[in-house]
Amino acid sequence: MIWNKVETCSRSEMQSIQLGRLQKTVSYVYEKNPVYKKRLEAAGVKPSDIKSLDDIRRLPFTVKDDLRDNYPFDLFTASQENIVEYHATSGTTGKPIVVGYTRNDIEIWSEVMARALTGSGIGKQDVLQNIYGYGLFTGGLGAHYGGIRIGASVIPISGGNTQKQIMLMQDFGTTALTVTPSFLMHIHEIGVDMGVDFRKLKLRTAVLGAEFWTESMREKIQEGFGLKACDIYGLSEIIGPGVACECHEARNGLHVNEDYFYPEIIDSVSGEVLPHGAEGELVFTNIANEGQPLLRYRTRDITSLDPEPCICGRTLIRMKKLTGRTDDLLIIRGVNFFPSQIESIILKRHGVSPHYLVVVERKGTLDEVEIRIEVTEEFMAKAAADVLKGGEHDIVSDVIAAREKTQNLVRDIKDIIGITVKVTLVPPGTIPRSEGKAKRIIDNRPK
Repeated sequence: MIWNKVETCSRSEMQSIQLGRLQKTVSYVYEKNPVYKKRLEAAGVKPSDIKSLDDIRRLPFTVKDDLRDNYPFDLFTASQENIVEYHATSGTTGKPIVVGYTRNDIEIWSEVMARALTGSGIGKQDVLQNIYGYGLFTGGLGAHYGGIRIGASVIPISGGNTQKQIMLMQDFGTTALTVTPSFLMHIHEIGVDMGVDFRKLKLRTAVLGAEFWTESMREKIQEGFGLKACDIYGLSEIIGPGVACECHEARNGLHVNEDYFYPEIIDSVSGEVLPHGAEGELVFTNIANEGQPLLRYRTRDITSLDPEPCICGRTLIRMKKLTGRTDDLLIIRGVNFFPSQIESIILKRHGVSPHYLVVVERKGTLDEVEIRIEVTEEFMAKAAADVLKGGEHDIVSDVIAAREKTQNLVRDIKDIIGITVKVTLVPPGTIPRSEGKAKRIIDNRPK
């Protein structure tokens, strides 16, 4: 389903929209924000210099530290009287990143989320259970605005309350979910313990985001719930969820709402713009926001762009599913890898769950990695039954099976990543659960 005809416009029409909005945005921030005016002047750029889309390369980059350094409102371009809503990140590493929205910005947010939900196959006939957190986190209200815009029946339950989530799915006839993939897996885990067969419910579609997840995770979720899972992308600094989303038909890349958020892929070291198809760091420029438009914001997310039209009919440029982040990158003994690579290996193995934790320690001069992986309830039940039997042979067989499973995981991880890690199998429920983004890394190395 297509929400807005701009999603199917020609490349030349899109570029015309983008250039007009880029020129207007550069003039706007130059006039309205002293910080950006100073930075543009330092780069030797005036608004009149932006004559083509290629001229965006002349603009300075914006990074997360710029928002922290100008906390809370120094990068705003709208006055407080015109700001109707604030959002902010958690601020776990210091001051939070603050975002301000004008009434027009809320309209843009509602529009792009309407496109995302519609593209994911959700419409006015659906009962949408919104499990993203409400509050300063952008997920809950972003999905809520989009759901209301398309006319779906929205259940604003937010995160947590796992058993109540399941009860409402059953009693309200929920057909669509907006939720983080890790928490959805947790819901499935609890539901199975309660004897719930999610495949017998009315669930059709899940829009999953706010954290990295793999194709293996998609398969696991779709098999467990009997629905189609679509990936959604967003970040608070740009607007929140709705920057890009997969379509229900293809699920082959996320359609970027590029008439509002101009995308680039750069080399994360040199800052040079890379051609379509090349993998690098994703950069966005808000070209329509009023409250706090950012010029060339470096997301730290790793992906590539594909301008070819999709089979769904959309001509919006597509970004490939994220492979990691430049700042989530772990470098161990000269080898680079992302936690998402671990997940893809785990989900191919029977007897272990998708809940894992990567722990990095420095022993002497060497970095060592331990990967703690939960076994499944079935694995534990069999081991407990063998203990009750008292049969030495059965217990020995369990020990051998666990050792082989561990050795196989160590081997597979080395084959994919290139380093030897320690794998520790832990009981179900050992790895902390999250109602928001899953915490996958504990890096205990000296800073």
